[in-house]
Amino acid sequence: MTLTKTRISSDWPCQVKTPGSYDWERSAAKWLRELVPARYASYPALLRHPVLLARHAQIQVQNEVRVARTALQTARADLPRLGLPESVIEHTIKMYAAEVMQLQHIARSVRAVTQALVEQSSGR
Repeated sequence: MTLTKTRISSDWPCQVKTPGSYDWERSAAKWLRELVPARYASYPALLRHPVLLARHAQIQVQNEVRVARTALQTARADLPRLGLPESVIEHTIKMYAAEVMQLQHIARSVRAVTQALVEQSSGR
């Protein structure tokens, strides 16, 4: 087991063990698989190479952030045309804003895990 110099930040996901600890890469891969569409989670290359899985998760989350931002930015103009009441529109805007914040946190977490995986694989 190779210890890594990665520091655990507040963005480190609680579902992933500390880098260098027993089975930490497996916990990282399990967490990362939850972030990608299910069909990707079974591809052999992504199963064998956690760094590749981390890269895909980064792309996936970045796109989800873009989608949530677009939904937030266009909600006030688009949702009234759908006939939704103002209370639903306001709730939806708050929901999208919260989702953007959550996804940004997940993106930082994925970057931290990716960095640790890269350091682990380059230390082998």
